[in-house]
Amino acid sequence: MFFPRPPGRVTFTSGAILKIETFSELDTLDIGIVHDWLPTVGGGEGVLKEMVRLFPQAHVYTLFDFLTPEERAQVVGSAPLSVSRLNRLPGVRRYYRYLLLQCTRAIEEFDVTGHDVVLSSSAALAKGVITSPDQKHVAYVHSPARYAWDLTHEYIGELGGLGGALKRRAAREMMHRFRKWDMRTVNQVDTYVANSRFIARRIWKTWRREAQVIYPPVDTSAFDIGTKPREEFYFTASRMVPYKRIPMIVEAFSQRPDLRLVVSGDGPEMDRVRAAAGPNVTLLGHAPFDVMRDHMQRARGFVFAAREDFGIVPVEAQACGTPVIALGHGGTAETVRDLSQDDPTGVWFRDQTIPSLLEAVDRMEENLDAFNPETCRRNALGFGVDRFRRELAECVAAQLR
Repeated sequence: MFFPRPPGRVTFTSGAILKIETFSELDTLDIGIVHDWLPTVGGGEGVLKEMVRLFPQAHVYTLFDFLTPEERAQVVGSAPLSVSRLNRLPGVRRYYRYLLLQCTRAIEEFDVTGHDVVLSSSAALAKGVITSPDQKHVAYVHSPARYAWDLTHEYIGELGGLGGALKRRAAREMMHRFRKWDMRTVNQVDTYVANSRFIARRIWKTWRREAQVIYPPVDTSAFDIGTKPREEFYFTASRMVPYKRIPMIVEAFSQRPDLRLVVSGDGPEMDRVRAAAGPNVTLLGHAPFDVMRDHMQRARGFVFAAREDFGIVPVEAQACGTPVIALGHGGTAETVRDLSQDDPTGVWFRDQTIPSLLEAVDRMEENLDAFNPETCRRNALGFGVDRFRRELAECVAAQLR
């Protein structure tokens, strides 16, 4: 369901906290924000951060909190934070992801019935919180749990090693039981919000519920076009995990010694990346933010091969005025404008294969004059923080009418 823009003037105070003057009740609204868990600061935590900034009077609930005091202050500020009983288990940080069924019970133990509105930030569990008939529950969904639905066979198939058959059998039973719980909680939500049209389609396929699309907030203010001249290298930056396909990117450029590639990041796939890297590939490892931004600003193009629900880093690259080579499926098909469109900001490739990626690289090489840094940045600004706060506030206000 798509909500109309409510009447009233939208303004921003000096703290960038959004106010909708016609809906002054938002300023004093008692909000409960439920977030799956806080293992580290990532894209989901960026959404939570802006939710709390939009509703600074909110109370935050989460299953696990492993953040440092500095990270916690960065995400939730001074908002009260409640964690589940599971957070007290010894060494739980090492195995919390295996407690999926226990988490379904723990999320239901949070008593949020005293709040006017419940706002959940969910990639698996938060939408299952129990609310009363008089409450509105708005669920911001990063994705239905991929490992339980469309990617369940891929997830289970990766379970090998010692006792692999037993692990897979246990995982199938766990996913089956989780799916039953997940479907039972679908109708506890009044309004679904998806972080992209791609996820809205996944929500419809999984739960048969329509969802409004509100793209997640990207801090475009931390990036700019820069003053240094562009150089003849391509750049990619990512965690080295399988779905990011960094080894594929590195192997593709290693086959093209006439092109240069610089790679920033680290993780489990790093050994594969090193093995695939040719002399024309430079590996920075984990680079500080300033180094990563500097490379984004100087690169000829940014390369991104993951099939993402949204994909924040390609938007950050465009905020630096840099065109992006990205998969033409998933969230990047919504954030990167292909050469076939007006005002292009990058090139799509069709398949996660080396030939498909190299074909896209060649298209960019042949059409470098088609990309304007200001156009790239302007496209990125459409996914900024202010837009997210405004649209989320309007969505909540629409529920109160």
